[in-house]
Amino acid sequence: MATITGDMVINEVIRKYPATIKVFNDYRVDSCCGGGAPIEVTARRDGVDVDGLVHALNAAAEGSQAGAGLKK
Repeated sequence: MATITGDMVINEVIRKYPATIKVFNDYRVDSCCGGGAPIEVTARRDGVDVDGLVHALNAAAEGSQAGAGLKK
């Protein structure tokens, strides 16, 4: 079960849950230059709803984990 929080560093989230890259891109959060900062800091700087972003990130991470269990 993924539990991504706003205080987690973007690059660490992407490394652990690669499916979250699309979410960061969809929300237009700078996951490149802002990747070394916590999600909340970068999202606020980019004018993004932090709660909505974190919810979407967790959904993407959960989806990727469920799919990983099906691979052989």
